[in-house]
Amino acid sequence: MIARYTLPEMAEVWSEKRKLDTWLAVELAIVDALAAEGRVPGDAAKRIREHARYDARRMRELEEVTKHDVLSFVETVGESLGEDSAYFHMGVTSSDVLDTALALVIEDATQLVIGELTKVRLEAGRLADRHRETLTIGRTHGMHAEPMSLALKFAVWYNDIGRAVARIERARDGVCVGKISGAVGNYSHFPPEIEERALGSLGIGYERPATQVVQRDRHADYLCSLALAACIMEKVSVELRHLQRTEVGEVEEPFTKGQKGSSSMPHKRNPVTLERVTGLSRLVRANALAAMENVALWHERDISHSSVERVILPDSTIAVHYMAVCLAEILGGLKINSQRMLKNTDITGGMVYSQRLMLCLLEAGWKRRPAYERVQRLAQDAYAEGRSLKDQASMDREVVEALGDDGLDAVFDPTYYTKHTDRILRDIGIGSC
Repeated sequence: MIARYTLPEMAEVWSEKRKLDTWLAVELAIVDALAAEGRVPGDAAKRIREHARYDARRMRELEEVTKHDVLSFVETVGESLGEDSAYFHMGVTSSDVLDTALALVIEDATQLVIGELTKVRLEAGRLADRHRETLTIGRTHGMHAEPMSLALKFAVWYNDIGRAVARIERARDGVCVGKISGAVGNYSHFPPEIEERALGSLGIGYERPATQVVQRDRHADYLCSLALAACIMEKVSVELRHLQRTEVGEVEEPFTKGQKGSSSMPHKRNPVTLERVTGLSRLVRANALAAMENVALWHERDISHSSVERVILPDSTIAVHYMAVCLAEILGGLKINSQRMLKNTDITGGMVYSQRLMLCLLEAGWKRRPAYERVQRLAQDAYAEGRSLKDQASMDREVVEALGDDGLDAVFDPTYYTKHTDRILRDIGIGSC
């Protein structure tokens, strides 16, 4: 477990107490809005705000009989209000309270998620800035391609996380709306101005028109934005796991004092936290699918979405938040073996410079097909005879005549592949520390 992660930070957002506190806040906002419009006596509204209390234990007792959570909540609050209870939950349907309160909870959960994702992004940016001059091998199809600056890996992730945060912010703005428009969304018991005033005091927008509920494509969009953030973190984790493999050995996730990698093999240092991030991504993606299943409800509303959301909303925000905490700490303590990267870059004997060699021949006047076929043959012969590509090319008289000794040396200069790194980082806002 990552030491810095404290469960209460996010768990409190989804706690039973927080839920009921938010229900009460919504109910009181409605009473205040009704009072402002002259539909509830001002002195009654003041007394309600001063004395409204719920008793969670009493609520559970009532729910055993009523089988209805909001009704039981309203009854236990009503017991604290006496005659003023007539103005509490007046003209309001359960989903007016539930969906509006849910928006407030999602808003707070999202702030925690965005906060941790921002830390991941900052760590990726810091690593990109630090490793501008660190040479590594780029891989396509899992095979060596061309040398590159290690900074580019981190720069891609920096941008990826930035897009993930932007998507979540946009989806949050879409899902964090309430509705106080009654049982079928027709404002039958008070006009839209009441909704506008109440939700304005709570700091959120409103769904109009609504049915009995806020429409669930909003929640599906939000869950999809979380799922995409999880996919990006999985992408980072999978790459780092590959780079930590024994045969590669270029990076290693933090391995703390006293940590053990295996119950049977004392030498093991496994990427267990990265694997945890990968696994949780699967859960978040599955939850997004469940959210999409919630979009189609019967007529103005059924309750089939409710049981699903009680699981997928807290679970997804908690999982993405935790994944981001893990990844920020991993990037913050990532061990980078730059010497192993250099060794791996040269493991093919310079084959990775083949395109550069071909282009230099083209610049020297060769036609493309002969240049390609000559470099391909040189590479194949070098591989078969256990030589480097440079040594093999230096034995080809026509190649040496075309390029000269200095030109041939320049072909195999790795700084050719990192010359635009500073520009790339500057263009995405990563400055030198």
